[in-house]
Amino acid sequence: MQKMTAILLLAFLALPAWSQVPASTSKSAQAKPAQAKSKPGTSKTQVAPKAEPETPMGPDELAIADRVHKGQLPCELGATVRLEADAAQPGYFYLHGKGFRYRMHPVATTTGAIRLEDRKAGAVWLQLANKSMLMDQNKGRRLADECANAEQVAFAENMKTNPPPSLIDTSGTGR
Repeated sequence: MQKMTAILLLAFLALPAWSQVPASTSKSAQAKPAQAKSKPGTSKTQVAPKAEPETPMGPDELAIADRVHKGQLPCELGATVRLEADAAQPGYFYLHGKGFRYRMHPVATTTGAIRLEDRKAGAVWLQLANKSMLMDQNKGRRLADECANAEQVAFAENMKTNPPPSLIDTSGTGR
């Protein structure tokens, strides 16, 4: 027992020597840029942070971007959203409405739905055949729903007269 205590004591005493890192190589010293000191009475010039370079779109994302419905889209409860392609950056879009503006890019899905995301803001635009919706992932709620252009409205009307088969309908499956 005394031998074990002596080993632990030696290990504990040696620990600070192992854990010390020279200040010039510490991560905190590298992460903080040198700040210019200003003289009293002089103003500092604020430099805007550099925008992160955007990832160029691959062929899959550009194909999704080609299928996005653009323009003024009326939504439920009298709301409207406007979806515009970014002329300077192919594949990127601006989505704005009352109280919001997002810069969105396409994301591939397994369902075939068109999905645009603004990851920084947590916004997701989902475009289905019959409607589109805007969701806030951070707050877990819809910001706009039942948004549709003329093509989506026509598809929704067709769904009313010719409803798709039920997912749980087992007729015609051999049962």
